[in-house]
Amino acid sequence: MTGSSVNEERLLGRLRELGSIGRDKDGRLVRLAASDADKHGRDRLIAWMQEAGLDVAVDRIGNIFGIWAPIQADDTAKPLMLGSHIDTVINAGVFDGCYGVLSGLEVVETLKSEGFNPNRPIAIAAFTNEEGVRYAPDMMGSLVHVGGLDVDEALATVGTDGSVLGEELARIGYDGPREPGFLQPHAYIELHIEQGPILEREETTVGAVENLQGISWQRVTIEGDANHAGTTPISMRRDAGLAAARVITFLRDRAKASNTPTVATVGCIEFEPNAINVIPSKATFTVDLRDPDEEKLLAEEAALATYLDTVADDEQVTITTKRLARFQPVTFDSGIVAAVVEAATARGLKSKRMTSGAGHDAQMIARIAPSGMIFVPSIGGISHNPKEFTPNTDLVAGANVLLDVVRNLTAPEN
Repeated sequence: MTGSSVNEERLLGRLRELGSIGRDKDGRLVRLAASDADKHGRDRLIAWMQEAGLDVAVDRIGNIFGIWAPIQADDTAKPLMLGSHIDTVINAGVFDGCYGVLSGLEVVETLKSEGFNPNRPIAIAAFTNEEGVRYAPDMMGSLVHVGGLDVDEALATVGTDGSVLGEELARIGYDGPREPGFLQPHAYIELHIEQGPILEREETTVGAVENLQGISWQRVTIEGDANHAGTTPISMRRDAGLAAARVITFLRDRAKASNTPTVATVGCIEFEPNAINVIPSKATFTVDLRDPDEEKLLAEEAALATYLDTVADDEQVTITTKRLARFQPVTFDSGIVAAVVEAATARGLKSKRMTSGAGHDAQMIARIAPSGMIFVPSIGGISHNPKEFTPNTDLVAGANVLLDVVRNLTAPEN
């Protein structure tokens, strides 16, 4: 069933406006969780929700919910939840997360303008700290919402700048009164840019996301001996930097040789003493492993552990690891996936069932409710970058598919 379409001008205008909030002196978009810029973005979002006639609620971890509960709806019915996040990485694009939240809001406003009477409430969610840049782990707000992380533990998290999340939420006025999880969804749908190259490459407008990769984050610390770069023979070195390089190339070579979609990334690295003429005494780096198959992900983790032992013996260094995050692969609800494909077809849009390579709040909500995701193309597969771009036609098309899925799932006869 299809009806009207979203208000293109309103949706795109809000994306532009939210994308202007949080610009630093160099023009970079930096709206980190619980920062002043995040507060300004949250304030604007809530103003839009209130203008749309939604009831706004904020929980203790700062998750924002805009709730539409028509009088005729069953007061005991759990809401269909739509949303994503509005916090960003450093020097971000304007679509990641924000597109899902604002499209959800646009869907509700469009349905209200139609005089549509859903069979259950519809809630728009903006989850706290999805990116995990300032506070770890990522997807924190949705993880707390589903009971996967204690709220007090999360609020005590110390950020990369030494701040405490709970104190910062209070400072910006988003330490809400509601207990996390107070709003239990009937189902959850998240519209998002792909953040990868597949849809553009295959000239496909809509991705019906069937599953999401498992994610393993570790911090590896290698300790050797600092010594003079000119006077210490190679055979007598305990070089933490060399050991780190061996691990990095091992991860890349193994991923390239794999016959599965395994990916491995070392995104952060530091040397001590970090001097040009001193052999590194310490190397600290992160490892991000991802695979849509849990057994394969476990195998990759085991292979890394074995190789770290080998490098420790070969280079006579000490290696320790710390788990930063671990999320199993997620399979999304088949009924929602089918509804996305059906809605795209009804709109004359080419669609593709696919896997998400990135983590999203949907993978957390899937623990407690049927969940699904809709992707639209990212030009060049670029995201977490100011060059992140999706054409307006695709942004509107994705929002219209979301509109139709929501209309179909909440139609009075359902």
